[in-house]
Amino acid sequence: MTKEDLETERRRLLREAQRVVIKVGTSIVSGPAGEVCAAYVESLVRSMTALKMAGRQIVLVSSGAVGLGAGRLGLHPSRLGDLVVRQACAAVGQSLLMHAYEQLFRVHDVRIAQVLLTEDDFTEWKRYTNLRRTMEKLLKLGVLPIVNENDTVATAELEYVASNQERVFGDNDRLAALVMSGLESDALVLLTNVDGLFRHAPKNAEEAAEPIPLVEENTDELKAVAAGPSAGGRGGMLTKLEAAQIAMQAGGVVVIANGMKPGVLNEIFAGEQIGTTFMSTSRMAGKRRWITYVAGVRGRVIVNEGARNAIIGGKASLLSSGVVRVEQQFESQDVVSIADNEGCEFARGIINCASEEAEALIEGTSTAHPARERARVLVTRDNMVVSEQR
Repeated sequence: MTKEDLETERRRLLREAQRVVIKVGTSIVSGPAGEVCAAYVESLVRSMTALKMAGRQIVLVSSGAVGLGAGRLGLHPSRLGDLVVRQACAAVGQSLLMHAYEQLFRVHDVRIAQVLLTEDDFTEWKRYTNLRRTMEKLLKLGVLPIVNENDTVATAELEYVASNQERVFGDNDRLAALVMSGLESDALVLLTNVDGLFRHAPKNAEEAAEPIPLVEENTDELKAVAAGPSAGGRGGMLTKLEAAQIAMQAGGVVVIANGMKPGVLNEIFAGEQIGTTFMSTSRMAGKRRWITYVAGVRGRVIVNEGARNAIIGGKASLLSSGVVRVEQQFESQDVVSIADNEGCEFARGIINCASEEAEALIEGTSTAHPARERARVLVTRDNMVVSEQR
């Protein structure tokens, strides 16, 4: 596409977006003393109401519970380095956060619902599909869901079955992207206290700097210029880039913009050039996105060179005849890592049998399918994601 074509497409996508996920950062929701920033939040509530009244479905992902809880408890920000203190603050602050939203949305006769999530709601396929059905029903009922991580029970020190497993989400930027992906939403808006993604920050207040207007590919160069975590929340610009990558794979458009500017949401969905927009021409299917970004890896299968070449070089499924050994315990329909003889992962997929049966198939002792045990499909291609696609 030419530059003009991209700009036309950007405007069209935002103007026509019907299902929208909006994430509001801590710096917008709570002030330095732990109070609700009424001026910012009221403005955003008015805009979200207007978008909803125009026929769009809105999901709000809101940070701020920990900050509000700390303010109510009179705790200095330095105390928030302790995990248990943060959890206690979240427990106090979440009710304050929802009470504030209930009061603000009630003025506009908008019904809201609280949705608190943990990683298990995403990593387990059954819970993931149940979550999607619940969110779909809320939207069909005309309710505006307000989503947050359940910080009271979620911890950053989770133990994973796979030693190299990443956290599914540790900040609300990524959580918002996963919600957007699961709901097949059209757009994701990440509102923060800066105007977008900059190639370099202004050296002083007098120096003007324009954010990057449009990103088609989330490159290593962009990640290198992203800043670290913000002062009040857990996310920073790098987490927003990671969130944008997930949303782009879902085929959606992403905007990073300054939520402190009055009318910012109205301008974004009117198609005006606000902040940094991320667009992608490629899209990954829903279950493959789940495998790539969300699913918990429960075990590992080591394959021979022939199986590796067939998977990487073609579109082959993984047969039991290509497996050298099985590592760790897993059940049928778990997601497993697929690695070569050196232990290097090159794919992930949903396994069709438990680890005990897989071992029996490899050793030739299975009685379940004696006539074709050595050629049984362990991971079908449709349920597999190769590393270069991840």
